[in-house]
Amino acid sequence: MADFIADLAKADGMELRHVMRKSICLSADVNAAFDPTYASAFEPNNACYINNGAVITKYTGSGGKYSTSDASAEYMAQVRKILDDKKVLWQTGELGKVDGGGGGTIAKFVANLNADVVDLGVPVLSMHAPFEVVSKLDVYETYRALFEFYSF
Repeated sequence: MADFIADLAKADGMELRHVMRKSICLSADVNAAFDPTYASAFEPNNACYINNGAVITKYTGSGGKYSTSDASAEYMAQVRKILDDKKVLWQTGELGKVDGGGGGTIAKFVANLNADVVDLGVPVLSMHAPFEVVSKLDVYETYRALFEFYSF
């Protein structure tokens, strides 16, 4: 991705770092929805839930979240405003307890290029199990969120 954007920037006489500094990104990725069967793996007040809309995952990573990215407050406010103005149903969530296991996404790599980025996607129950469950409402609200973001 960086090479592609660098080529586009160069064709316009710009540097990659200047383009990325002014870039915003939604990393389309799922999040683990709260599973009451394995409640000890979640922090109920920070988890996402099935049928509550698209999930914004501000913190990713594992093992104390040392390999995470963290979207700025200003960028989070911009994303929230877009979603709220268009009445998109959304929630926040994290990938497991801070001191427990967790997942990761490509958001940290985009953040390392100096772009504002946050994950947005569908909450998934029993992620990576043979039988994963998602809600049609959450899939639709994620579609709406992405559509409104890219229409902004």
